[in-house]
Amino acid sequence: MVRPGKEGHRPHNHLLHEKSPYLLQHADNPVDWYPWGQEAFQKAKLEDKPVFLSIGYATCHWCHVMAHESFEDEEVAGILNESFVSIKVDREERPDIDQIYMSVCQALTGQGGWPLTIFMTSEGNPFFAGTYFPKSGRMGMPGFTDLLTRVSRLWQTNREGILQDSEKIRQAIQKEAGSGAPGPVLDQAVLRKAYGQFLKAFDPVWGGFGRAPKFPTPHHLTFLLRWYRRSQDPQAASMAEKTLEAMRNGGVFDQIGFGFHRYSVDEKWLVPHFEKMLYDQALLAMAYTEAYQALGKVQFAKVAREIFTYVLRDMTSPEGGFYSAEDADSEGQEGLFYVWTPQQVQKHLGDTLGGLFCRFYGISPEGNFEEGRSIPHISETPQNFADREKMDLGQLEGALEEAREKLFQVREKRIHPLKDDKIITSWNGLMIAALAKGYQALQEDTHAQAARKAADFILRQMRPAHGRLQRRFRHGDVAYPGFLDDYAYLTWGLIELYEAVFEVRYLEEAVHLNQIMIELFWEEEKGGFYFSGKDNEALISRPRDLYDGAVPSGNSVAALNLLRLSRMTGKADLEKKADQLLRGFSGPVAEHPMAYTQFLIAVDFMLGPSREIVIAGDPGLEESRKMIAFVQQSFLPNKVLLLKPEDEAGQKLSALSPFVGGKRPLNNRPTVYLCENYTCKAPLTDLASLKAALK
Repeated sequence: MVRPGKEGHRPHNHLLHEKSPYLLQHADNPVDWYPWGQEAFQKAKLEDKPVFLSIGYATCHWCHVMAHESFEDEEVAGILNESFVSIKVDREERPDIDQIYMSVCQALTGQGGWPLTIFMTSEGNPFFAGTYFPKSGRMGMPGFTDLLTRVSRLWQTNREGILQDSEKIRQAIQKEAGSGAPGPVLDQAVLRKAYGQFLKAFDPVWGGFGRAPKFPTPHHLTFLLRWYRRSQDPQAASMAEKTLEAMRNGGVFDQIGFGFHRYSVDEKWLVPHFEKMLYDQALLAMAYTEAYQALGKVQFAKVAREIFTYVLRDMTSPEGGFYSAEDADSEGQEGLFYVWTPQQVQKHLGDTLGGLFCRFYGISPEGNFEEGRSIPHISETPQNFADREKMDLGQLEGALEEAREKLFQVREKRIHPLKDDKIITSWNGLMIAALAKGYQALQEDTHAQAARKAADFILRQMRPAHGRLQRRFRHGDVAYPGFLDDYAYLTWGLIELYEAVFEVRYLEEAVHLNQIMIELFWEEEKGGFYFSGKDNEALISRPRDLYDGAVPSGNSVAALNLLRLSRMTGKADLEKKADQLLRGFSGPVAEHPMAYTQFLIAVDFMLGPSREIVIAGDPGLEESRKMIAFVQQSFLPNKVLLLKPEDEAGQKLSALSPFVGGKRPLNNRPTVYLCENYTCKAPLTDLASLKAALK
């Protein structure tokens, strides 16, 4: 039964005491929602009802639409409460549940997305899957009320057929979960094949790959930068550069407040789906940072700084952790917070500055979005625009920045989109990695300090006494044992953070978490890692994820972690694990490598040449700082970097990485020990020699 609410308020259901902002959005629905758990499944079994499972997340636009149309509707709630047991799941809290049932939807319908709609038995076996359904049928889509009535009738009249279908589906997804067969040995040919696939898919006019909608997928771009470094093919660099420039200039980038929206609905990167996800900020910051290092384009460093500005301003908790997302909607309309009319701009900037701003950012009377509003975007270079306006470039840039800051302050007074303020371990790991890489490239202390604070928060608050990570933190509440991506992404962040600030404790934590990950998730027979560990809830299948989609797979990230930690600690068993992982998935990767670009980054590292760089000496000396900064700022994706001072920190590093024990400064000068492809070179004691060796 739906629980009574306060006087004047709709009664609450079983979601009232959850912490997820998404679940709490549905706590006063007339639908008698349950969170995922035994109570709901036992109720379904006792009452002989099928389970209706709805999966979404707090900043999902179409989740809101379906909620308003159906889940807030008394008629729909009446059917659900009478004939089903309804369960709500936040996909960001429980990616294990989402992963399994999304694979069902994709297999049955050929597509997926959120809201995810599943009907299943009380054993969790699905028999129907879909995504968004309007309350009543329209545009060829069946209505949700009709669907509920049909499923309920079939449950009563054709139970045997439903159970047979659900068993077949369960067996199929269990078989699919174990896929990832070994194939040919992965060598440089698979990297070249992926590059060829990108060449065919590339949009030379607007950048990006494929047709609309266009997603950023930053690991595509970081792969291309590595292929450019390996092959010296300028087209690889050109594709990455064109895409990064087009995204920054388009409406998919928030030109007023910074940060990237989720994706572009058109081919031009103009009209975005307006939600902002933490993982996009992290991965894109890494892509722009690496592009700055690899291509020397200072505008890419500027974009990385802008992303960090947005995250540290709007997405950082007082404790130092990073929030998950911001919604696309405000005041019931998608994008309303972000769009402008010329009248609004000129009201606050005046005719002269306002007109200049509108011309540069394409804010027109007819608009390029709904109801005559415009999404700010850049359609020509500042130099070309300045020439047309007969302005000095510096004068133009100063005026536009003044205008942007004023409009940002105006926009701050608007009703903001919902912020999903839960803190997810895996996405925080990505942001820690991004900030640490950003510090290395840009040498700005703010980025290192933010990465440190976030790492310390996660390690302190999201790891109970038993030492195992938890998935989610919100308002002091920690929940759900961590999944593969929580361990893999946080380990990645800690490795990058060590290479940024050289605090040995971060490398120690990375080694420790990596070992726990192996113990909990490793699949000994086939190699690779399960998504769910030994201390996660057992579901109807246990997949090994591999696809590098909006975020990289846990296996792809773990493979590179294993390789890097092997080189940093001298532990050959970690490299053997990485080799077993790469071989275990080589079949699908060799067949369609473009789908596994983060995995290919690990392959690129494995193929080498890789470098182990140890700098021995006092980090406080100017010569040491110059050597460290040169290595950190260079694009050396297949290197590991260790700093061994002659103090207690050096002793701790030697205990963790015994091979550095004998490396000391020569002639009281900082000394670089460089090893490449399992062969060590003569020590280097000056910056010029280091630059020549790494050229």
